[in-house]
Amino acid sequence: MAGTDQPSPWWSTSRHADRKPFLMARAAITKAVRAWFDEQGFAEVETGILQVSPGNETHLHAPRTELIRSDGSRATRYLRTSPEFAAKKLLAAGENKIFEFARVFRDRERGDLHLPEFTMLEWYRANTGYDAIMADTIVVIAHAAQATGIGKFSFRGKTADPFAEPELLTVAVAFQQFAGIDLLATIADGEGDRAALAAAAGARVRIADDDTWSDIFSKVLVEHVEPHLGQGRLTVLFEYPAPEAALARAKSSDPRVAERFEVYACGVELANGFGELTDAAEQRRRFASAMDEKARRYGERYPLDEEFLDAVAAMPEASGVALGFDRLVMLAGGALRVDQVVWTPPAGET
Repeated sequence: MAGTDQPSPWWSTSRHADRKPFLMARAAITKAVRAWFDEQGFAEVETGILQVSPGNETHLHAPRTELIRSDGSRATRYLRTSPEFAAKKLLAAGENKIFEFARVFRDRERGDLHLPEFTMLEWYRANTGYDAIMADTIVVIAHAAQATGIGKFSFRGKTADPFAEPELLTVAVAFQQFAGIDLLATIADGEGDRAALAAAAGARVRIADDDTWSDIFSKVLVEHVEPHLGQGRLTVLFEYPAPEAALARAKSSDPRVAERFEVYACGVELANGFGELTDAAEQRRRFASAMDEKARRYGERYPLDEEFLDAVAAMPEASGVALGFDRLVMLAGGALRVDQVVWTPPAGET
């Protein structure tokens, strides 16, 4: 009967066979990366998925659940958006070099580069500057490419050599080069001047009346900067503006920027790293501000993890990075979408 044909399920023999080369690439990359971390003296950790707070950034959204305790009482918990809070508690406890292949969860995300459940490779070094974590990231990406034997990454008509010397580009230089905007002139005392950035960016992006400084920054970044990154080779975009610091510390020589970097290949963001903030009062202020903005935009807010804030005050100087492992496998395995490189695609969506 016409119109009754249904696609075979992802676990059918034929569809699994189509995905098998990508899954074998995933297995090879996982093995190679684990071996590298072992050689470097890192401890592999497994941290809890259920958290009191899933993260306190404005635009991150987490699935929510409820625990029923043995006495019948109930407690709200969230599926983590990152293992960061738990990892930093381990740093405060005395761990020095840790990594995790962490299953993480995010609502409102689905597409060729996004899944609601995915693997984040995250690692931390105590008593180490974030330049060392940057270098780690480039090495890990190269190991992934080496594990599959791929000579270059390709995605949507763009290519990048994972073995070439990466491009190092500050966010300020990128904004000037690709959008003609003096970004740092719109920042004072760690805060963004919305009117100044709107005036500078008005000819480049559409600005809504309720757009904040961060909204305008993101529009310029996505529309005019990111398409130029990671072309021919990897790009390390660093020294993010202070209003976009999240959990990163300010650069001591220029408080207008933070010790934050991202790594791109073929215009795809692969990793986001920080020189970690260890000022608990400042972290609390940032979280409270982000949750106020979340409440204004989305009508919800996540609680603060007081145990995490205590750990921030107790942890040593450290640096860390979160790398989208599925995206890395996609590029190193030659896939077109991240759902091709996961062993089991999102439930109920295939």
